[in-house]
Amino acid sequence: MSQQINLFNPAFEKQKQVLTAAGMAQALGLILLLSGALVWYGAHQVYVLERAAADSKVMLAAREARRADVLTRFPTPQKDPLIARALGQAEADRAALFEAQTILQGGELGNTQGYADYFRAFAHARVNGLWLTGASIVGAGKEIGLQGRTVQPDLVPQYIRALSRESVLQGKSFARLDMAAAQIPAPMLAAPVAPSGATAAAVAAPSLRFIEFSLQSSAAPVVGAAGAVKE
Repeated sequence: MSQQINLFNPAFEKQKQVLTAAGMAQALGLILLLSGALVWYGAHQVYVLERAAADSKVMLAAREARRADVLTRFPTPQKDPLIARALGQAEADRAALFEAQTILQGGELGNTQGYADYFRAFAHARVNGLWLTGASIVGAGKEIGLQGRTVQPDLVPQYIRALSRESVLQGKSFARLDMAAAQIPAPMLAAPVAPSGATAAAVAAPSLRFIEFSLQSSAAPVVGAAGAVKE
């Protein structure tokens, strides 16, 4: 005797999904609801942006009105040609002063302190029986020349030693010394009164003999101008 056993279970059979009209209506309603929400949100954002743009236009118009009012009450002053010319001249003067200051600080002009100290030194180092007839200074004391006269030749070395003790002449030396005998011509001196009964030829005209000297700090030619200063 045989017995059949049915192992088929209907629960395991693939079920067919049937879309009903009610389900479709619900899905369509949900789609429409979401679309409406998106449209409303977009319209709201557009409205907010339009309001912001309108407010910005109002603020800009107000600022432009205030600016126009300020320009009307306080107009921009026009440039005065006289002031502009004076300003240009002042700038040119300022540039010239700076250029002059640069030149002075750079030492391009040589001695910018003057020569009074040199002449004071020449006068302070005096020796009785010796006198100067001329002096020349080139640049910042680089070249110094002295011309003078003395009644005794040995007074010249004494004067040179006196000059060496002056502070402004420290470190300077004389490389050339010229000396020559000279005398003042007789007509330049007052002639003595002739004794009673003597002829003029019997009285000899006096004359003064002396030594002319020239001191130069280098072997340059002697400059004869008294008190000359060269840059």
